[in-house]
Order: sequence, then structure tokens, then C-alpha cells
Amino acid sequence: MTRRVVVTGLGLVTPLGTGVEKTWTGLCSGKSGVAPITRFDTTDSTVKIAAEVKDFEVDKFIEKKLSKHLDLFVQYAIAAAEMVFDDSGFAVTEDNASRVGVITGCGLGGLPTIEKYHKIVLDRGMRRITPFFIPMVIPNMGAGQISIVKKAKGPNMSVTTACAAGTHAVGEAFSMIRYGRCDVAVTGGSESTICSLAVGGFNSMKALSRRNDEPERASRPFDKDRDGFIIAEGAGMILLEELEHAKARGAKIYAEMAGYGLSGDGYHMAAPPEDGDGAIRCMQMALNDAGMNVDDIDYINAHGTSTPLNDVVETRAIKKVFGSHAQELAISSTKSMTGHMLGGAGGIESVFTALSLYNQTIPPTANLENPDEECDLDYVPGSARETKIRAAMSNSFGFGGTNAVIIMKKFED
Repeated sequence: MTRRVVVTGLGLVTPLGTGVEKTWTGLCSGKSGVAPITRFDTTDSTVKIAAEVKDFEVDKFIEKKLSKHLDLFVQYAIAAAEMVFDDSGFAVTEDNASRVGVITGCGLGGLPTIEKYHKIVLDRGMRRITPFFIPMVIPNMGAGQISIVKKAKGPNMSVTTACAAGTHAVGEAFSMIRYGRCDVAVTGGSESTICSLAVGGFNSMKALSRRNDEPERASRPFDKDRDGFIIAEGAGMILLEELEHAKARGAKIYAEMAGYGLSGDGYHMAAPPEDGDGAIRCMQMALNDAGMNVDDIDYINAHGTSTPLNDVVETRAIKKVFGSHAQELAISSTKSMTGHMLGGAGGIESVFTALSLYNQTIPPTANLENPDEECDLDYVPGSARETKIRAAMSNSFGFGGTNAVIIMKKFED
């Protein structure tokens, strides 16, 4: 027998602001978090824009003695987790610690720290490497440090599946609670790789937008004039909880988890198959897992990266899965405002999906001014839409052909 799982806490650190309210307000008003890069000198780069977190104050969340030994992606993860606990009112105790899991996603880990210490080695030698270097950069340290700080002793795991990592993490946490491995889990994703190595690497693949003169209009999913994604940073975490456990403590419930799908393309290291086969099977698996029909879904938070190939392929996949209902769906890409947080994207988009259901509001797709002829669905252009949402799907697709989809539904007791 499986158990029902609900969302009872939210936490966000994003380019739109630190905190759930600030980010959600900005998102629904169509605000962009994209701006000129400040983290490194972009003189030699043809890409000069990114979606950086601008208002993060680490001392509000982490003791100074600890924070100086943490890469930024771990700081963001802990901060978002602290918000989750504050929002949910749940506390880890000696009695429940072994039933509290931490499952997070991350794509590249501490790449800026690797870049920094590689330069130190070249300039000053190997003896100048800090003993904290390895714990600073490994991708599982988001989950590890949350577990240590909160003293959570249940399942502890980090998923590293490129841009699908945050969604995979949420799906795995959902499964662990549903099948009894834990009762509560902090889950989501974090990433912070706005450095010359990451920007240079993605740029060499021609994956990034070069609309440097119009940063706020550069991320334009499903638009005919899109030219690549915007690299972003931040973290999004949610608290998942077994329903009876949540009810027993009078928890506020944002949404109920309903389904999880995952698949592989088996096709290419960076490009999806043009027919969207992997995405199709992933969405179908999530629907089957939820026991839902296609017409039960009212909203999709799309992967929607603003790259020429992804947006067309995702649209084709949605049409194949949903058939005639695809024309009735509301779809939006919040990456049009937040940029693409890589392994953290699924984390913040899980928060957005829960908020959409709780507030019965769909955030818009910004900058959709000249729709691609092949992108002909309802992408909620321009402004947020208040509407009835019974169930919502969130898509994430990553390099290596890895796909993850979750479904949440409006909570009804």
C-alpha cells in the first residue's frame, strides 16, 4: 500500500529575490532576473549576461564559521532549506531524525571553487589548496550539509543528472516517502556556476543567448527570435511529508504529489531526439504513476529553455502525449524570468508548481512576442493568469538524454 505525500514547506533563493514571496511576486508580474554578469570580467566573452542572485545575505542563514568553507551552491541550498523549515513549522528532533530525509539535485557542483583553486595551484603551488577544497566542491554537499545542520538522519542523497537533477531529486524523495523509507524529506535543487569556465563552455556549444544589449528580454522561450538560454543560479527546496504525519501536526498543505516519471533518450550527449521520444515516455510515465488521464492536467511548467531545439521538441512531445487536450492546456516557462538554473531548475520549478496550485495562478512566459510557427500552444504570454488548476506537471530534461517529470495536484482531504 502506498502513502499519500504532500508539500508543506517552501524555500527559494533566486535571481528574482531571496525568499518565496519576493520571487513569486516578481514572477507573476513578469519581472526578469537577467542582468550583466558581475562575477567575472567578460571582456573576452561574447556572452555578458546571466541571472545572478543579487540580494543574498549568507549571515541570515548560516554561521560565519561554517559559511566561509562552503561553495555558494551549498550556501544557497542551506538557506532554502532553512526557509522550508521556517515555513512548514516542522522541526527535526532526536525522536524523528531517522525518518527525515534530505534529497537534493545539483548539476556541476562547486565549479567556481574549482576554477579558483586551479589558478592558485598554477600561481602558488599545490600546498596552497585548502583542506576544505574537496568538501566544498562535491555535488552531494548540498544534501550533506543540510543534513548536518538540521541533524536529519534519514535517507541522504544528491542526484546529479544535469538539468533534470532538481526534478529527479523531488521525484525520488516522493518515492521514498510513498514507500515508507522516511516520513519527511527536504528536497529540491541548487546550483551556482556563473564563472568563466561554465559560461565559456556553454557558449562554445552555442547554447547561450548573446542578446547582451537587452538582458531582460534575452530569455524568450517559444519565441521565434530565441537564441539560447540564460545561465542562472540559486536554489529551490520543498518539504515533502506523508499526509497523516502532516495532518497530525496541523501543517499547511500547498499541494499533493501525484506522479513521477523518468526516462532516457538513448540518443545524444546534448540534443534531444527531434520527435521528443524520451520526453514523451517520461510524461506518459508520470501520468500513469499518478493514475491520471491527459485531460486531468490543466497546467505544465515547461522545461522551456529558450534554445532553438528544446522548445520545438518539447512542444511536439506535449502534443503527442496530450493529443487534442494540448490545445486546452496552459503552459509557461518560468525560465523566461529566472534564467536556467541547470541542476537547480527543477527545485525552483517544483516550488512554482506548488504555488500555482495553491494560489490557482499560472505565472507567465515573458518575452513571447513573436511565437515560433511550430510553438503554437497556449504559453500564457505576458501576464499571470488566475484560473482553475486541478493538477500540474513540471518538466525537466538534461544533457545525456536524462528526463524527469513530476505531477502535483490541488490538495483535497
